[in-house]
Parts: sequence; C-alpha cells; structure tokens
Amino acid sequence: MRARNTFGVLRLFTAGACLVALVHRLFWGLSSQTIAGRNFFAYLTVESNIALVVVLVIGGILAFRRPDDPRWFSVALSLVLTWTITAGLAFALIVWQAGLRGIRVDVPWSDQVLHFWLPAFTAIAWTLTPGHRSVPWWIVPGSLVFPLVWGGVTMWRGPMIGWYPYYFLDLRQVSGIGEFLLTSGIALVIFAVIAAVLALISRISPAKADRPARSGAGSAGSSPGGDVKKVSPPPGAGTAPAT
Repeated sequence: MRARNTFGVLRLFTAGACLVALVHRLFWGLSSQTIAGRNFFAYLTVESNIALVVVLVIGGILAFRRPDDPRWFSVALSLVLTWTITAGLAFALIVWQAGLRGIRVDVPWSDQVLHFWLPAFTAIAWTLTPGHRSVPWWIVPGSLVFPLVWGGVTMWRGPMIGWYPYYFLDLRQVSGIGEFLLTSGIALVIFAVIAAVLALISRISPAKADRPARSGAGSAGSSPGGDVKKVSPPPGAGTAPAT
C-alpha cells in the first residue's frame, strides 16, 4: 500500500497542477480582450482537462483507500487521457501550421502544461501505478463519443457567434468542405489510435492488478488450472456429534 499512497499523492498533485494551469490560462485569455478569451470553456482541451482534474482527485482518494483501482476508474482515466493527448497533438499541429502561414501564436506556460506535460506525465504514471486495471477495447469507439458531441455543438454554435475554437472547423479558413471533412476525419482517427495504444499498454503493464497470478508447482489443494480440488474424507471418518 505504500506505493499506492505515493501514487495517490502524485495524482492529487497532478490534479492541483492542472487546476492551477487552467486558472492561469483562463485569466491569460481574458486579458487578451478577444472572443477567444471569452469562450475559454468552449475548447476541447479545457473541457477534457477539467474532466482530468475530477478523475485524478477521485483516483487519489482511491489510491489511499483501496489496494487496486476499480475497472471503471481505469476506463474513465483512459478516456480522458485519450482526449487530452489528442488535444495536445492538435494544438501542436495548429501552432506549426500558424508558423507556416506567418501567423503569430502566443503559447503561455499554462498551455504547454495542459497540452503536453500533464497528459504525458499522467499517462506514464497511470501505467506504473500498482493496482491499475486493463481497459476493454470498446474504449476505442467509445473515445469518439465526446469529440463528436463536442464537434456537433461547436458547429451549431459557431455560425451564431462567428468564432470556432480551432481554425480547421471554420469553413472560412479552409479550402472548402473537403478539407474540413479530411481534417476532422484525421482528428477522429488520432483519437481512436491513442485510445487503442492506451488500451494495449494497460494490458501489458506489469503493474496492472488483473494480471493472472502464478500458482506454485504442487501447491496443496489446487490443480494446474487453478481450480480447487475437493478432498474426500478417509474411509470410516464420521462427523463430530452435535452438542
């Protein structure tokens, strides 16, 4: 349990760092006096990192109270990590594309923490945490639900306010519907790939709780398959009289 407590502290520390970064990014955006700053909570990065704070706080408490994580927690954390890691990759692509077009993009330290450092650190720590669970493969299609819902709301809201969180969602900033569909499709593929990688890592990590235990050779009362054998009483043995 000592190792679990250590990782419990790390989870709570990471949640605190994420919250501090979110608050800094909020006020940094508001100071710009732009529509992007006023739509802070419309970003997928922000929404997924808020979810990460909640999940990590729950995970920290679980690490102190249980010898292993319940499977639902590992599923929830893997889904949130899929969204934050993909958002980080998308952000890196946007900054790169902006540089090619000669567009200045300011990246405060909070953006670097939210998009790059926290997702990477949390994913590594999760796979090393004793007692974490493997996650089912259905998280691959399941990881697409939130981005699709978020994308639908964003495309419905965008024309009303004249702003989109990411340039490739704005048909005015891309070559047409073809580039929009292609870019959006690539983003969904990245979500699925990240989810699949996390599911695979969760299954091969030596720290996971549901790794089959190795039974000793010739252990009493067990068969090679792990089934308990019934031992018959010796002939003539009776039961003790009731008193």
